Amino acid sequence: MQIAILLYDRFTALDAVGPYDVLNNLPGGEVRFVSEQTGPVRNESGNLALVADATLEEVTSPDIVLVPGGPGEADQLTDGPLHEWLRSVDRTSSWTTSVCTGSLILAAAGLLTGRRATSHWLAVDQLRKWDVTPVRERVVVDGKYVTAAGVSSGIDMALTLAGKITGDRVAQSIQLKIEYDPQPPYAAGSADKAPGDIVAELRARSRFILQGPNA
Repeated sequence: MQIAILLYDRFTALDAVGPYDVLNNLPGGEVRFVSEQTGPVRNESGNLALVADATLEEVTSPDIVLVPGGPGEADQLTDGPLHEWLRSVDRTSSWTTSVCTGSLILAAAGLLTGRRATSHWLAVDQLRKWDVTPVRERVVVDGKYVTAAGVSSGIDMALTLAGKITGDRVAQSIQLKIEYDPQPPYAAGSADKAPGDIVAELRARSRFILQGPNA
C-alpha cells in the first residue's frame, strides 16, 4: 500500500509529519514524500525541510494521497503540473486526503466539487469558491475524500483513515504507540472555545479574508 505525501514550498510541517507518524505504522504501508523535484522542501518558516524522495512523474498510482496545507498553498491554486498529477492519481487512489488548507488545493484541482469538506477555521469558507460545502468539523469523510481541519487535526484524520483501512484495533494500537492522548493546558484550540479577542486578532491578520478566485 503506497502512501504519497505531497510537498511544496512553504508547507506546514505538522500537516505532513503528524499523519506520517500514523500512516507509517499501517501494516504494509510504504510512505513516499513527493514533490515536483526531489530534494529538500522547506516549511513556511524556511528553517525546517523534509526531503522529497520521488517526483510526481515517479509516483503514478498511490493508494493514499495526502495534501498538507500551509502558506505555500496560495501558490498551488492555479492549474498546472501539480493539479494534473492530483487529478491523475485520484482516478485510481483508494483515498484522497488533505490537512488544513491542503483541501483548498484539492478543491482548486476540481476534486471536491459538490462534496463536503473542511479546512483550517480561518480558511474553511473559502471552499465555497470551488462549489464545495464547508463543514466546521475536525475530520470530514465524503466517499473516499477525507479532509482535516487545521494542522494538528491531521493526526485525527490519519487515525480515522487507519481505522477504516485496518479496523479499530490496529488504529487504536497506533494511537497508543504514538501516545496520542491530548490534554492541552488551554481550552483555546478552536474558534468556538478561544477568547474572543484572540479570535478577532487572528482573523484580522488572516490572509484568507480576500484570498482565492473571485474574491
